[in-house]
Amino acid sequence: MEIADWRNKIDGLDEQIVRLLNERAAAAVEIGKLKAKSQKPVYEPQREQAVFEHVRSVNPGPLSGVQVQDVYERIMDVMRALQRQ
Repeated sequence: MEIADWRNKIDGLDEQIVRLLNERAAAAVEIGKLKAKSQKPVYEPQREQAVFEHVRSVNPGPLSGVQVQDVYERIMDVMRALQRQ
């Protein structure tokens, strides 16, 4: 494949990623509502650790486990902000 072909592939993958991130965000918003009702904290470090462990365990590469966790740390930051709204 040529560079343009790879870029088209990346564009399609980005569209899928954005859809999935928004699905994840919608779920996080609903969890935030439940946390607010039950007066639970938005930040749950044990849950975040479990998420990091899970995504590292299902990671086939070429990203390293550390790199996947770096991405997910940012995702979790954004999701926490949504839950606080």
